[in-house]
Amino acid sequence: MKTTKLITAAAIAGSCLFAAQSAVAYSAGDFFVRGGVAKTDTRSDNGQVAGNDLGVSSAERGFSYGLGYLFHDNIGVELSGTEKVEHDLTLGGGPIGSVDRMPINLMVNYYPLGGLDSRVQPYVGAGLNYTRFSGEELAGLDVRRSYGAIGQVGIDLAVTDNVMLNGFANYADVESDVRLNGTEVGTAKVDPLTIGGGVTFRF
Repeated sequence: MKTTKLITAAAIAGSCLFAAQSAVAYSAGDFFVRGGVAKTDTRSDNGQVAGNDLGVSSAERGFSYGLGYLFHDNIGVELSGTEKVEHDLTLGGGPIGSVDRMPINLMVNYYPLGGLDSRVQPYVGAGLNYTRFSGEELAGLDVRRSYGAIGQVGIDLAVTDNVMLNGFANYADVESDVRLNGTEVGTAKVDPLTIGGGVTFRF
């Protein structure tokens, strides 16, 4: 299912390429902001809590954002994330409410076509993910914050010199200690795959 979604996203991005009429050259000193919509799939095995299998559902679509700066024609930094999204939880197959997840990512991106006039500007990135969990519905349940690695691939397709269509996919290592009434009872393994699209503004 996840592979199919990635292929679909790539096909959409490829079709958009033919509609783009402007070329853009990313260069050192460029700032950009991104906004759009993203959806997250979680891994199938989400760990165990109190000796029972934990289930963490995939999240509904939510707003995504990014803010970046290129300090070299080919290399830049990006701060990105999504709005708080909700995941349903099950334990041993039975529902135990939900939890909210809000990720923040700090990444270094590489732009292979930076400095070159091109309607398509792909990029790859890697960095650090911080995930905050909140809003646990089960009384006494506390899903702790997580720090882990994240990697991404993306593409910007020029519409004008300053406006681009954007598509991206990222994968983060998200594991969180789970506490019940202050006692650690297991680990939640989320490892979200997030796929999104929107608009990039360069200035």
